[in-house]
Amino acid sequence: MTKVKRGILFTFSVKTEKFKTPSERTTFFRKLYGWKQVVTNDEKTYEYERPGIIDDVPHEKVDQSSFIVPEHDIDEIMDFFEHWSNKVMFRTFKVLLDDDISKMFDEFEVDE
Repeated sequence: MTKVKRGILFTFSVKTEKFKTPSERTTFFRKLYGWKQVVTNDEKTYEYERPGIIDDVPHEKVDQSSFIVPEHDIDEIMDFFEHWSNKVMFRTFKVLLDDDISKMFDEFEVDE
């Protein structure tokens, strides 16, 4: 008998009017998803990957504002959304993981 693996589907919607500035809204997305920083200096260009909190846990992005994480890896993400809860509506749903996503989660490694 195969063990059924569970995940948590996070969905969210930003309340744009609650953010003080567009920059604050950008900060939310950068902290969640990370971003690429490009620095041009003289004739050279340097690119830096700035990780977001979602980079630390295995996840499957479902849509622009929804993703699935393993059930046992939700603490940091829940803390993040609770911190932003006055500006971002979010919901969570328990889901069953299919074999492909479950395998991808099992193989996930964080670069240290």
